[in-house]
Amino acid sequence: MLCKPHYGSFIHTPYTARMQRAIFFMVLGVALLLGGGLWYLSQAPKAAPADLDPAAGAHFVYGQADAPVTVVEFSNYLCPHCRDHSQKSLPRIFADYVDTGKVRYVFRDYPFPGQDNVVLASEAADCAGEQGRYFEYHQLLFRATGQWGRARLEDLPGYFTDYARQLSLDDGIFEICLSEHETRPLVLADQELARKLEIGGTPSFYVNGKFIEGFQPYGEWKKILDEALAQAR
Repeated sequence: MLCKPHYGSFIHTPYTARMQRAIFFMVLGVALLLGGGLWYLSQAPKAAPADLDPAAGAHFVYGQADAPVTVVEFSNYLCPHCRDHSQKSLPRIFADYVDTGKVRYVFRDYPFPGQDNVVLASEAADCAGEQGRYFEYHQLLFRATGQWGRARLEDLPGYFTDYARQLSLDDGIFEICLSEHETRPLVLADQELARKLEIGGTPSFYVNGKFIEGFQPYGEWKKILDEALAQAR
């Protein structure tokens, strides 16, 4: 399940899911005709280009620096599949792998072209990060998409400052950071990196350089991370 850029928004409707299933079976049929070769190629993980490290220069990193596995997440605050990852899989990944020293987890933003509201939301999370509360604000933004996601762009600073107060941040420092767009270069740098990596949608991940696309339930993440840990030994 993946959100894709589409005229400044993203595609995530039931129609898209049906279309993806149709494409899946069409590709499967062609693959069977070719003896399975195309199927293998379509499922092979895509590694990051040698000259691009998805984790390089990231500002919001959790876990031990020497953890054997690094996960890099590219997400979009209005993508429902990113919200599912944030609420359903991420807490257990942190509890079982990040907090136990097995995984280093890197957060990166991927606002789609034309999504000024998502750019500002990403800036707000980064401003919270300047006060040491990035993860908590990141999670709060996903829980509150039903509020700020429908608001006008000019009203968003009020929402985001209120969320900062809910986390007991210094709202004066937060307001200055947000109004002066102090963290926008970080957000745009992540967006540009996603473009260079040719990431087609969100959520997308790199696990020790291997590309994982779309929402994965925790059971699947456990398999992915356990395999990566075994290979890192």
